[in-house]
Amino acid sequence: MAKLKLTKNELKKQKDALKMFKRYLPTLMLKKQQLQAEIRSVELRVKELRIEKEQVDESFKAWISVFGERGVWTPGILRITKLVTSEGNIAGVPIPIFKGAEFEIEPYSFLEKPLWLDAAVENMKRVLLIDLEAEIMEEQQRRLEKELRTTTQRVNLFEKVKIPESKRNIKKIQVYLGDEQTAAVVRGKISKRAMEKTAV
Repeated sequence: MAKLKLTKNELKKQKDALKMFKRYLPTLMLKKQQLQAEIRSVELRVKELRIEKEQVDESFKAWISVFGERGVWTPGILRITKLVTSEGNIAGVPIPIFKGAEFEIEPYSFLEKPLWLDAAVENMKRVLLIDLEAEIMEEQQRRLEKELRTTTQRVNLFEKVKIPESKRNIKKIQVYLGDEQTAAVVRGKISKRAMEKTAV
């Protein structure tokens, strides 16, 4: 750490720094609160998606055994062709926003395949959409938590280090300058008396 200069210029510099820290601290605290609220909101959405997926899985269990019918359900019957997202911004953090997905269904004969295949394809789409949205929400959460850590570190730096340090430095410089001023006055009075004595 650089040695503190006990000058009027340094006093002004320290006062300006303190003013800046005090001005930015509320903004950082507000950003921290906003990030915390957004993280809670994302966590709730991820929880809702998990519950929704469990419900879809439960409905699947009733007729999952038919998936085993030979040659009916093939892995290539349903494919994701495009994940649709956009970029959002929360408290200065760029985040992906889930918009949906595009699917390609392999053509199949309605006469040769069982009736349940249409419902199975729709349910699989639903499951895939839930999984994709959950992945995007978890990425949002990772980014927001990373920014929250950085913001919390800055808030702590300002609150616990920079502001108290600036206050201590200002006090130290003011005491030193006050002592110097008092010493100058005393020296002036001593010189005046000395001059008066020599003049007599």
